[in-house]
Amino acid sequence: MKETYLVISDIHGALSGAEAMEKAYEIHKPDQILCLGDILYHGPRNDLPEDYNPKAVIEIMNKYAEKIIAVRGNCEAEVDQMVLDFPCMSDYNEFLLNDRKVFMSHGHIYSPEKLPKLREKDIFLSGHTHIPMIELTPAGILLNPGSISLPKGGHPRTYAILNRESFTIYTIENKAYKTLML
Repeated sequence: MKETYLVISDIHGALSGAEAMEKAYEIHKPDQILCLGDILYHGPRNDLPEDYNPKAVIEIMNKYAEKIIAVRGNCEAEVDQMVLDFPCMSDYNEFLLNDRKVFMSHGHIYSPEKLPKLREKDIFLSGHTHIPMIELTPAGILLNPGSISLPKGGHPRTYAILNRESFTIYTIENKAYKTLML
């Protein structure tokens, strides 16, 4: 079994971000979607996305509810859980991939600066910064898919694919941007 995960973060209510997730799902056919938070609301620190349409984002995300494992971003609110058909209010989630722990968090509670206990081969997945990242450290492998809607730092809109062999960040045009062999 390959165990392929589509990793997304920071949609912020942008319809084009949810549509990009849907397109990536059709292309890569992952087993599950890992959503690292900030799904519906843009937050006070971000500009309002041009195509801000949280009701349409809800509709798209709920189509994939049985495939989504999500964590709470700093922009999630209890009302978001009332309209989304998958759990999205946990501060973190974790699972095993091969013999590695994969720890998922949005990045505002646990972050590359404040990591949970990990082994060097374990994976820390976070969003929040809107900047894609692959970094090998003695404290673990730090991975961030960037933002599928509101990238920062001059980066393109991105998502990632995680499987037993690699973590690859893709632009929404499905071009490989950065890869790490695991």
